[in-house]
Formats: sequence, structure tokens, C-alpha cells
Amino acid sequence: QPQFKPTGLTGKNLKKAEVVFEQQGIGTPQVSLLFDDEGKKLFEEITERSVGKRVAIMIDGVIISAPTVQEKISEGTAVITGNFTLDEAKELARNLNAGALPVPISLISRQTVGATLGQESVQQSLIAGLIGLLVVCLFMIFYYRLPGVLAVFALMIYAIVVLALFKLIPVTLTLAGVAGFILAIGMAVDANVLIFERMREELRAGKNLGTAIDVGFKQAWNSIRDSNVSTLIICLVLYWFGTSVIKGFALTLGIGILVSMFSALTVTRVFLRLSAMSPAGKASWWFGMNKKSKG
Repeated sequence: QPQFKPTGLTGKNLKKAEVVFEQQGIGTPQVSLLFDDEGKKLFEEITERSVGKRVAIMIDGVIISAPTVQEKISEGTAVITGNFTLDEAKELARNLNAGALPVPISLISRQTVGATLGQESVQQSLIAGLIGLLVVCLFMIFYYRLPGVLAVFALMIYAIVVLALFKLIPVTLTLAGVAGFILAIGMAVDANVLIFERMREELRAGKNLGTAIDVGFKQAWNSIRDSNVSTLIICLVLYWFGTSVIKGFALTLGIGILVSMFSALTVTRVFLRLSAMSPAGKASWWFGMNKKSKG
């Protein structure tokens, strides 16, 4: 290539290339480079005189990438950024590692293997989470009756909103991300349980349903706020200092918690208010109460 000059930096100076994810923003795939001691010095000299210029990476005379040097790099590590998809970043890292081999590579056979392990693990985790959620929903309905049914509907709306946000941002659901999402659902259920138990206490004290709903939400709010805010702070710390896997967990959990607070305090409250105005609101049995339990 006439526009590029040899630099003396070769594949033997590259220790490894791997896919990483952007620490700021939405976690865009990038390719990280690590050089040996000789490569570190050469790369520092190259980047010092090439700021604002493109440096080509070639394998067998073919340019596979030509990133622009943003600044002098002296640490022996570098990151190739760009609008990579995950597959493109993996392919570039694979090519760079292949070019680091000290011998030429000859193709003697080719075989396509489906990368299904990660996908199957995510699917199995989602299935396990759905089964656990189903058991929780059945318990809520059995124990809290009508409020439990309303909580299940609120959780369905919650899940739809969260998944829509994941698609909008977008968020890649890794195993860690699925774990964060499931944990956020658990915290949403916990918020509903706190509210319903406070309501029951007020109903046992002889309050009418409308008053029990208002007081129940008011008394449960402090506990819900404290637990969710403390978890959000932990999510921020994990996202700021964690690796890409930890960032995925923190991001899905943080989004889930924010939506769960809205779901528990707004959606569930609206449903309970509507039920209080219905004929079922006049029967305490529908709210997990019976004559003996009323004080």
C-alpha cells in the first residue's frame, strides 16, 4: 500500500488481542491490544509521530484495520474503537491473534461450528427465571388473593417496560444481565409484599379499604425507598468500576429497580384503587382477610 510505510512493529510483538466493551455509554464492542516490551517501545514511537494519522494493520499484505491514532500511547496497551458489532470485533481480534503467530497459516480444512453454548445458557437462565417467577406469582395469588392478582398484572407491565428499555438503549442480555433482571423482578415483588402487608395491618385495625390502601403505601414507602436507593448506589459503583460482565449486571439491575419503583408505587396503586371501587372491594375475603382476622 503506497500510502503506508513500514513501522517495524510486527505480529511477534503482539501478546494478545481480545474483545472488550466500552466502559462509558452503552458498552460498544472494542478490540484491546497488548504488546510485549519491544512492541511497547515501538508502538510508543509510532503513536507519538502519528497523532491524527491512520495506522494500518496488515496480514499477508491485506489491510484488516486502519484506526486513527488519537494520542501518544506509552503503556503498551491500546484499544481499537469504531462502530463494531460484536461479531466484527471478534473477527478482528481473531485475525490479529492469527497474525501474531510466527508462522504462515495454510487452510487445510474448514468446519462451521454453531456458537450455541452462550445462547443456550442464556435461554436456560431465562426459563429458570420464568419458572421461579411463575411460582412467586402463584404464591402471591394464593396468599394475597385479589391484590396478588393485581400484583401479577403489574409485574407483567413491569417486565414489558423493562424489556422495551433494554431494546431501546440497547442492552445485550448476557448471563449476568439476565441475573440482574431476575433480581430486579424479585425486588419488585418485595415492594408489593411490603405494601400488601401494611394494608393488611390497617384492615385488621378496622380501616376501610381506601384508607388501608393509602396508609399501606405511605408506611411501606420508606422501606421501599431505602432498599431500592441503596441497591441503585451499589449498581452505580459496580457499573463505574466493574468489568464488562459486571457492568451488564449492574445496568440491567439498575434499570429494573427504577422501573420496579414506578410499577409498585403507581401501577399497583392504580389497580388497587380501581378494585376498591368495584364490588370485590366490599368483600374483605378478596384481600386475604376473614372475619376472625379482623380486630
